[in-house]
Amino acid sequence: MLEFLDLRERGERLEATRLEIDPTVADTVTGILQRVFVEGDEVLIELALRFDGADLGEILVTDEEFAAAERDTPPELRQALDELIERLRHLASRQVPAEWWEERDGVRYGEIVRPLESVGCYVPGGRAVYPSSVCMTVVPAVVAGVGEVVLCTPPQSDGTIPAPVLYAAERAGATYVAKTGGAQAVGAMAYGTESVPRVDRIVGPGNAYVTEAKRQVAGFVGIDGLAGPSELAIVAGDDVDAHMAALDLIAQAEHDPEARTFFVTTSADLIERVGAALEAALKKAGRRDIVDAALRYTRAVVVRDLDQAADVVNDLAAEHLQILLPEPGVFLAKVRNAGAIFLGRWTAVPFGDYGVASNHVLPTAGTARFSSGLRAADYVTVTSVVEMDGEAASRFAPGTCLIARAEGLVGHAKAMDARANDHRDGTPV
Repeated sequence: MLEFLDLRERGERLEATRLEIDPTVADTVTGILQRVFVEGDEVLIELALRFDGADLGEILVTDEEFAAAERDTPPELRQALDELIERLRHLASRQVPAEWWEERDGVRYGEIVRPLESVGCYVPGGRAVYPSSVCMTVVPAVVAGVGEVVLCTPPQSDGTIPAPVLYAAERAGATYVAKTGGAQAVGAMAYGTESVPRVDRIVGPGNAYVTEAKRQVAGFVGIDGLAGPSELAIVAGDDVDAHMAALDLIAQAEHDPEARTFFVTTSADLIERVGAALEAALKKAGRRDIVDAALRYTRAVVVRDLDQAADVVNDLAAEHLQILLPEPGVFLAKVRNAGAIFLGRWTAVPFGDYGVASNHVLPTAGTARFSSGLRAADYVTVTSVVEMDGEAASRFAPGTCLIARAEGLVGHAKAMDARANDHRDGTPV
């Protein structure tokens, strides 16, 4: 059941998964984006009919539809979503950078923090309904103080958005919800249409077409990153509960038929036990077509010791890292690269998927080496501010002008010299 990889006597290193875009996908996306830029809403309506089977009247969700969604969402689910939103608000409130100021040697300087004017949140549809992704993308934006939050998600065939998604959008604080998905939704948020406002940054995961569209508009607008298949690395000790570990593997496999999981341990015997437990647990698993497909990518990795396990984890730079060791904090000190980390037997990764102290929009495809999960700080800009007095200009000019002239930037030097001279002898700048 589990593909076995023994690294105990081998010097090779595992490589992180890499995001690869099919050239035909790139070409298709380019054409869609060009059409959205020129034709606007007309393309969104046309492609909703072609790809979603939905004959749209209005692209934006109406107040009546929001009200119906609240009625149609079961009370218990409404409460659970409200609690998720509150957890995320608390988490996001800790993530907004603070403005600061300092004065030294006649220079007053600091950084001011300003929320973005508008952001676009993409929430996928298709295989499942994702009100949690609504909360993960919208709540940090609202907490950061973003003025306008646009949410795009594919419509169902009857032209509606699932009730829990709309309930979550309204409660989280989305300004608009647009019934559009795929590359065309990214184009609408990047360029603006008659119905969908243009935004400054686009966040949220999607399929290959959404990911490629984000790649193509990056620079015109900001993006959070390019999402590949979901990933999980588990580091487990010999005493781990094999049944629990099997359930963790199945939970990860449910995400996506392309999901990747690496089960890393020093115990070959544990792999056998977990493999047997996995076969038993699969008999009661749901979404078997997706789970079975994803399990083809699961690798059981045997290492010499926990230092080698840390090397494996850091090389993989996985979206999720689960540490099932007696002293997870000791291993945590060895970890450099991971999107989100879950410590100990009680901390199942799905808790993070539903907002227990983590956002689930996380770096994939090895990008945790240089990027972080979605957070409120992603919805603001931080700008340096500098104010000098005449004494400071006179003090700094000799050194700064020397560097400027060494770089051939005489105009830079003259601009600084003029301030210094004016301070010393009153010569007009």
